[in-house]
Amino acid sequence: MTPASRTGRGYARQQQLIAALRLPSRYPHPARTVRLLETHISWILLAGRFAYKIKKAVNLGFLDARKLSARHAYCQEEMRLNRRLAPQLYLDAVAIGGTPAQPRFGVRPAIEYAVKMRRFNPARTLDRLADSNLLQVSHIDALAHTVAAFHLGLDGLPPGTAAEYSGHFRAAMLQNFAQLAPLLEPAAAPALLDTLQQTALSAFQAQHALLQRRWHDGYVRECHGDLHLGNIVLSGQQPVPFDGIDFSPALRWVDIIDEVAFTFMDLLFHRRPELAYRYLNAWLEHSGDYTGCVLLPLFASYRATVRAKINAIRSAQPGLSARQRSQAGEAAKRYLQLALECLHARSPRLLITHGLPGSGKSRLALAAAERLGAIRLRSDVERKRLFGLSALERSQPAQDIYSLSATRRTYQHLLDTARALLQAGHIVIVDAAFLQLGERAMFRHLAAEANAGFAIVSLQPTSAILRERVLHRAAHGNDASEAGIEVLEKLSRTQEPLTSAELAHTLVVAAPLFDTARPDIWQQLQERLALTARGHNC
Repeated sequence: MTPASRTGRGYARQQQLIAALRLPSRYPHPARTVRLLETHISWILLAGRFAYKIKKAVNLGFLDARKLSARHAYCQEEMRLNRRLAPQLYLDAVAIGGTPAQPRFGVRPAIEYAVKMRRFNPARTLDRLADSNLLQVSHIDALAHTVAAFHLGLDGLPPGTAAEYSGHFRAAMLQNFAQLAPLLEPAAAPALLDTLQQTALSAFQAQHALLQRRWHDGYVRECHGDLHLGNIVLSGQQPVPFDGIDFSPALRWVDIIDEVAFTFMDLLFHRRPELAYRYLNAWLEHSGDYTGCVLLPLFASYRATVRAKINAIRSAQPGLSARQRSQAGEAAKRYLQLALECLHARSPRLLITHGLPGSGKSRLALAAAERLGAIRLRSDVERKRLFGLSALERSQPAQDIYSLSATRRTYQHLLDTARALLQAGHIVIVDAAFLQLGERAMFRHLAAEANAGFAIVSLQPTSAILRERVLHRAAHGNDASEAGIEVLEKLSRTQEPLTSAELAHTLVVAAPLFDTARPDIWQQLQERLALTARGHNC
């Protein structure tokens, strides 16, 4: 018996109810037409300006909604949880009374419950926008800020209030594989599934201690739980996450980097690797949770397997057209392949910037992170984080965040963070001035220690351009750097030039502005990093 066939006794009555609710006259508000959408969990009726979501009386293994009381509880939980991120969409949990053939909203005793939502254009979900090449970097930046603020505002799950977290995660992984196996076509990928399972279990074993430590440190929180691109809609120009997990506390009480990995992975699936890394880096810059990146490949693989399972379940459901069934089946296979790719080992690489304030280091570093699939560490942001300041918060003179000791502390923090990321196989870009030989030497030695490729990008615009940019930045106050003209002049006098040995693996850019569209620049940079073109894996 497949999960899709485990229906409760009320499922047939629900089907009668859904047929009745397809009549516009059944609604307490104007509705010229009613459109029905269906997922493996719910029916969604689009009526006028509103949408009504009714939970199916099914048992899919990971949820059991066969009883009316359970569906009522799921509706109430959906309201509570989703109003955290989308209060403008989630309006009420409404009772439906009467009979399945003659239903009436707001009448008790209830024969069913529905979540009433404000209707939105489904073409505005981020998966559709990504496929139509309409997803913009501004949308990704706004989403990362929203999600990071959401995560930082959540309380951690105290140790002792749940079963061992790493054991729960392993059980969830195994459940995915067990539920996927009977749903895949015999010729589709049993070998791929077996390989994926063994690789995933090996990765889990390697990260078991870190998973457990992060639970104890409070990184497991009551998250959205299902943050793929299809569950984020663009409202105006603001991405709004909706449809979070209501049916299983275990599936929403997750490590925050697990949640980030879901959206990251889905951007890769939709063939937007540059946006995947932009999202990851923007979230990291807001949250500061670089330690979690060690778990990114494992979590991204797990989330790809979840999406493979959901699409496999969908492809087995009755009532689909041949085209819909084929699309769901193909998506399941692609997600499985991506799940395995996310676990492929990558060769670590380390890139550092070099240049005075206003030289364009941060712009270069962000573009390189997107292009190379890298994690960026930005000294201006991390310096402020060490002093308890947000990126755009102005420091006080008494804090003296640009003192020699503060600078040494900042570079040591960048070094320690880069070391952990390189050991996990990431490509790392450190966005800092690196004007002193000793600072550069520390990171060159780190690359050697990690057996990682190493390169420097030195940005050297004219003094006039540097002054113009620094003044412009100070006037607008929209950058983490607080370096003004005095700092620029001081650093110009005290900087130590690159040595001949350093220049051997340095890309010098003397143009007024680093042109990220020039392919020759990236070719030269990759040559210095000895980075072969292997695509964008997790």
